[in-house]
Amino acid sequence: MDLAAIITLAYGLYFRRHHRRDLLFAYVALNVGIFAVVSLLLVQRVDLAVGFGLFGVLAIIRLRSDEITQEEIAYYFVAIALGLVNAIAATWPLTALFLDVVLLAVMYVADHPGLLGRTRHQVVTLDVVHSDPGLLRADLESRLGGRVLQCAVTQIDYVRDSCVVDVRFEAPRAGKAQVGAWR
Repeated sequence: MDLAAIITLAYGLYFRRHHRRDLLFAYVALNVGIFAVVSLLLVQRVDLAVGFGLFGVLAIIRLRSDEITQEEIAYYFVAIALGLVNAIAATWPLTALFLDVVLLAVMYVADHPGLLGRTRHQVVTLDVVHSDPGLLRADLESRLGGRVLQCAVTQIDYVRDSCVVDVRFEAPRAGKAQVGAWR
């Protein structure tokens, strides 16, 4: 049941939406590893807190060793949860199945492209420093091709006349983006 759940999460949801093969492998390996170790801990009657502490340390080390997005961190934690749920609830298969379905359904809905699919986050380096926030917003909207929802200047370099801006914006609808791409 755990293999079916992690394959659904990794291949059916994550990879089809985000296309990162390296993390796909990491999710499956992490889940199967956690399932195996928790199963062993339950059989050997070792204190479960020791196992959870070990996984917490390993997850933090792994998450800090590579730059990944918040969405990818969410998939990591669900991969961990699926392994734990299926190992701990192995004697209650219907409970494990119910929790697997709940976790997968939440990820399907929460990461669905239709939900907030046009909202984007981008860090932009501009070759100009704008002193007027309205001009900055207009410049970003023309460069990004979408409506700026929020922007914050994180760095200004007056010597090179450049600035770095953290931007949240709404991308144009698919039809508009294709028309603009041909100009």
